Amino acid sequence: MNNLILPAPAKVNLTLRVLGKRSDGFHEIETWMAPLIGLEDALLFRKADAFHFSCSDPEIPADESNLVVRAVRAYELATQKKCSHAIHLEKRIPHGAGLGGGSSDAASTLLGLNQLDGAPLSNVQLSEISSNLGSDVPFFLNGCAMICRGRGEILGQKLKLEAMSAILLKPLFSVATPDAYRRWQGSSNIPQIPYAAQMAHGIEWINDLERPVFQKHRFLSEMKRWLLDRGEVRVAMMTGSGSTMMAILTDPSHASTVMDAAHRELDPTLWAQPVTIAAQKTDTQKTGP
Repeated sequence: MNNLILPAPAKVNLTLRVLGKRSDGFHEIETWMAPLIGLEDALLFRKADAFHFSCSDPEIPADESNLVVRAVRAYELATQKKCSHAIHLEKRIPHGAGLGGGSSDAASTLLGLNQLDGAPLSNVQLSEISSNLGSDVPFFLNGCAMICRGRGEILGQKLKLEAMSAILLKPLFSVATPDAYRRWQGSSNIPQIPYAAQMAHGIEWINDLERPVFQKHRFLSEMKRWLLDRGEVRVAMMTGSGSTMMAILTDPSHASTVMDAAHRELDPTLWAQPVTIAAQKTDTQKTGP
């Protein structure tokens, strides 16, 4: 097998509890995460004389700081073998959106290279490599809804979820994850903005990072209140560290109605995407000669 195309799906946090700051500088969390159907990057692997990386989005750095490149280097170190594939990233998941795009790209890179090379690394070895690349990367290796702990890299029980229709709304600005956590301690609620857990589909939807992020980006708090005032929306919450707001719909047919209204009443430049929250991602890999 010389060529391979792998999806790198986005994720959402159904719950995100920040339990405290750790001695290593990270924060201890417990989060329920689930993959999305309808929003994914794609990684194209082609046989080459030497490794080369390219990306469809010119704003994404293609140097050694990119998580795809970092995953390649970690794979090379673990296998003691130089990568002999060119990798192209078709970027569709917004950057700095709290949707895990970079982490998903890294996980799919590890899975793709391991598959192309005849699986020299075990699942345990891949998991060890992934946890050093980023807190969410082990989750994406697994590809299903799970409870995650630690800084997010410790995988717990799998979640049995019914498929849920949702829309994602993201303004032009992004939120840096380290900044959101740095502001968590000492942050406070904005009056008249709902932060309490929302019960739906057997899930207690809540995100402890809303408090620090909303304090800095008031527009996101107004988005949440606007969504919750709509009859088509069952749950509204920020996903991850933002800046994406997620709305769980009462019916899939309401997606266009809510997105159109958001463009009219909130911001015409909002990125908007209908998605399905699923128990596991769909397998859409393609191979070639």
